[in-house]
Amino acid sequence: MVSGSPRQPVVDVVLYGGVGEFGMNMAAVGCGDTRLLVDAGVTFPDSDAFGVDIVVPDPAALRADGRRLVAAVLTHGHEDHIGALPYVWDEIDGPVFGSPLTLALVDAKLRAHGIDTAGRLVTVAPGATETVGPLRVEFIRVTHSIPDSLALAIHTPVGTLVHTGDFKLDASPPDAEPTDRHRLAELGRNGVLALFSDSTNAEYPGTTGSEADVVPALEEIAAGTRGRLVVATFSSSLHRIQLLVDLAARVGRRVALVGRGVTDNVEIARGLGRIRIPGDLRLAEAAVRQADPASVLCIVTGSQGEPRSALARIAAAEHRHVDLGPNDVVVFSARAIPGNRRAIGRVMNAVARRGAEVIDPDTRPVHVSGHAGAEELAAMLSLVKPRFFVPIHGEYRYLVRHAALAERVSGGITTVLLGENGHRICFDAAGGWTDGQTATGRIHLDGTRSGAVDGDVLRERRRLAADGVVVPVVVVDRRTGRPEGPLDLTTRGFVLDERTRPILDEVPALVGEVIASASAAERHDRGLIRERVRIELQRLFRRRAGRRPMVLPVIMER
Repeated sequence: MVSGSPRQPVVDVVLYGGVGEFGMNMAAVGCGDTRLLVDAGVTFPDSDAFGVDIVVPDPAALRADGRRLVAAVLTHGHEDHIGALPYVWDEIDGPVFGSPLTLALVDAKLRAHGIDTAGRLVTVAPGATETVGPLRVEFIRVTHSIPDSLALAIHTPVGTLVHTGDFKLDASPPDAEPTDRHRLAELGRNGVLALFSDSTNAEYPGTTGSEADVVPALEEIAAGTRGRLVVATFSSSLHRIQLLVDLAARVGRRVALVGRGVTDNVEIARGLGRIRIPGDLRLAEAAVRQADPASVLCIVTGSQGEPRSALARIAAAEHRHVDLGPNDVVVFSARAIPGNRRAIGRVMNAVARRGAEVIDPDTRPVHVSGHAGAEELAAMLSLVKPRFFVPIHGEYRYLVRHAALAERVSGGITTVLLGENGHRICFDAAGGWTDGQTATGRIHLDGTRSGAVDGDVLRERRRLAADGVVVPVVVVDRRTGRPEGPLDLTTRGFVLDERTRPILDEVPALVGEVIASASAAERHDRGLIRERVRIELQRLFRRRAGRRPMVLPVIMER
């Protein structure tokens, strides 16, 4: 592993996201004054980021480089690769390249944010090339869980960089368009400077299997279900959705799409011919409750336990059109994203309380990953034969595992450049190295374009969740500033027990002491008195109870 060099790079790649974490995949390739953005994804917040829906890269980090982005390329249409595009759109001076389905999804997303694409979305096909300054970008077909996925070969003055995007080596994908091993091998024979490769499943031995591997279990479940069959999967897993549609036709069920995400994505894909649902097979969401349960297959959002998803509302008996009963079966046909297991478990328990059966990948083979397993990652390394290798897309331990795999496969010939978010990977005619840390950042959003939640707000929310809030309300004489009448004390989320109740009893006297100790002039400065009361009460709770509730004093005049 190589790091640090006094040389000036000819080409550099800044890793803005997705390296050392899942999601928020974004990088920028620089050469001279030209910078090319590769993907712009979102990630999901930690469980203690209260009120935050998504997390995106900070656009200010892109500006900090000093070089403008002249174009962007998108590898595929999943949210962790395109979801942040509305937030970095203004940082991109030129076209955005992507496959037809990817750009159709992007176009809908940008329009929802009120952004006019002004002809800047440029559709490309596998085998095509586009020139961006001194860079020539070649697009290569790969298999993933969404159609129209691409890898990139970025030809630079010092060599070719291959970026796999998300991929697997499925020999018989649903769309009959397997990863283009022939072109990857050809690039390897011609010489590849560096490979940037998906590490999501680096810890999984063997191969992840074909998408078709889920069909037997799902077909058996469908045939044996007497009531409604409800399948939760990612709304962008269009290959899986097509398999479910075909399955429904074989077992005599009609398909209802439930949830805005899956409905919108399927309609976009249908418009491009990337998914097929015969008209007589489609059942409107509003007709599900009246239809014979044994004739229905619902494809729903909510596989990750999202609290506002269709499945969460169905499980809580809060959905207008879909309910659950003892003969129904709910299948979670998706991998649990790290950090979501507790939320998924809550939804599963709610489903079970409705009397329905729960099936997930731990109990039946109802899911295969869209990402390459270790054997497939090794095959990619063998095909491309890179001089340097940069593992991307995954938590740090996955990057380390992928790095070890690369060294083993190459017999030590390939040099690993192990980076994290913010690292700059540099290349010149003599070689490659990592060069320090670049400013990066992230913005927490509440789901609206202007709804940024800064660090101070998050800290306050965590504090409220941990220790609650205490609101002392004191009425003071307008002329003297002295208290009149008893203090009113309100708490929310503050634990009341044998230890804390006596402390609350001390609050009125302490507030009185704070006001009494102030001078006549200070007592008329309401802001000063509020701050002194807040400080003294926080000290009291911390000293006596080890708690740090938020204290919000209210001073009212009479």
